[in-house]
Amino acid sequence: MMKYTRIPHTDIRISKICLGTMTWGRQNTEEEAHEQMDYALDQGVNFFDTAELYPIPAKKELYAVTEEFIGNWFKKTGNRDKVVLGSKIAGKGHAATHIRSTGFSKESIISAVEGSLQRLQTDYIDLYQLHWPERNTNYFGQRGFNAHIIDGWEDNIHQVLETLRDLIAEGKIRHVGLSNETPWGTMRFLEESKVHRSLPRMLTIQNPYNLLNRLFEVGLSEISTREKIGLLAYSPMAFGVLSGKYLTEIPPRKARVSLFPNYNRYSGETATQATEKYAQLAQEHGLSLAQMSLAFVNTRPFLTSNIIGATSMEQLEENIESIDVDLSDEVLEGIEAIHNAIPNPAP
Repeated sequence: MMKYTRIPHTDIRISKICLGTMTWGRQNTEEEAHEQMDYALDQGVNFFDTAELYPIPAKKELYAVTEEFIGNWFKKTGNRDKVVLGSKIAGKGHAATHIRSTGFSKESIISAVEGSLQRLQTDYIDLYQLHWPERNTNYFGQRGFNAHIIDGWEDNIHQVLETLRDLIAEGKIRHVGLSNETPWGTMRFLEESKVHRSLPRMLTIQNPYNLLNRLFEVGLSEISTREKIGLLAYSPMAFGVLSGKYLTEIPPRKARVSLFPNYNRYSGETATQATEKYAQLAQEHGLSLAQMSLAFVNTRPFLTSNIIGATSMEQLEENIESIDVDLSDEVLEGIEAIHNAIPNPAP
């Protein structure tokens, strides 16, 4: 049975499993996307997450197709009021250069929100997130911060929050969050809204978190707990690596890492060694590696929702069923033993 949390500091009730959408339009057809949304909603999943950048890998001719799929489903089913919807503005990362190069200027944010509303065929977005920091920092696969890099970024956080405040006042977005942020960036946003009470507070942070990458625990978990900014964990399956399917001699031809070999951050030698150990632990306790991996994320006290993604209905069903998997103390101790032996093998 689905479990629910709330977006911190609000009364918005969301499922602890969130339906991720980044493959729709690239690995999934619109018909398959609609089937996933139908099934997820029937299973009690009321939180969907998307972005103008999707589908991933980003491609100019497929810009924002995922949002269009969702909008068409809303129109067809009339289910908009049953879904808590999150979307994101693309930052200045390399994957977004075909979208805009103006960062989070006032005009950019307004244009991005208006575009998403039109494609999603809705009057409002429940949670609007900044997909990437504008500044150069140590995000997504880069462990260290290259302090010598001068990126020309000037602190515009007050202006960003002012623009988001105005969009909230207009009813176009309800709440705001971060994605791929660092401890410094997270506290900087929170500080600004504390000092200037008229500005909106960041309520969530969408960052990677899984058995192969628990770096969120190093600094952000304390911020999350003390400041009550909830983690929306993405890549809980590590690009599918934590299903165990890449441990076979011949990996599945249509699997994500097979199709897009540059998505290899979870496929290094050390990460593979850790995956093998987690797979063995799961087998010893009669669990699938996928459900053990997802159930572990579900246990984290700083978690607000676990963003799952699937390219087949079989995967979707198994992923959603992870909400009913209770890990024993013995399994959790085994996970910690592996983590201590091979900590965070993927950045």
